[in-house]
Amino acid sequence: MQTQVLTDETLVHQYMHGNEQALEILIRRHKSKVFTSIFIFLRDQYLAEDLFQDTFIKVVRKLRAGQYQEEGKFLPWVMRIAHNLCIDYYRKTKRTPQITTPDGFDIFNILKFSDNNPEKIIIRQQSHQKVREMVDNLPNEQKEVVILRHYADLSFKEIAEITNVSINTALGRMRYALINLRKIQKEKQIAL
Repeated sequence: MQTQVLTDETLVHQYMHGNEQALEILIRRHKSKVFTSIFIFLRDQYLAEDLFQDTFIKVVRKLRAGQYQEEGKFLPWVMRIAHNLCIDYYRKTKRTPQITTPDGFDIFNILKFSDNNPEKIIIRQQSHQKVREMVDNLPNEQKEVVILRHYADLSFKEIAEITNVSINTALGRMRYALINLRKIQKEKQIAL
């Protein structure tokens, strides 16, 4: 079937006109990125699965109600829905995001590097632990931008759309996050 090469917009249109398989293709196409982003914020496999399902339930409801107006921006729209559900969850539980992968591993421990020297690996793991602790000390808005940019690999445009701020605000938050990370590093005399 040729639906695999169709654009998101075409698939959304097909779904809105009764083609259930079009939604299935959209979910498969974007599952990894949406789930990973949710999991990075929640750090809980089962909760991430629940919020992933809630995200697509909300997507289906909005599509059926004709509330999708963002032509050509399906993924950022879905990511914004997922982000809002994560924020709602945190408001209810007042928890802070952590940095892990969908499999529950620390993001720093799965990054691939070229050398396998055990001493360098230990030093790198210690450095990653220090960076993670520094990121955890950032204000939530700055931490969110760092996680979305460097661990979810989103563009500043996508981050702006997901967090419902301007691109300049997203860039500014990243700039202040980097300034604060340098300040934390200097104050605590952390060698990386």
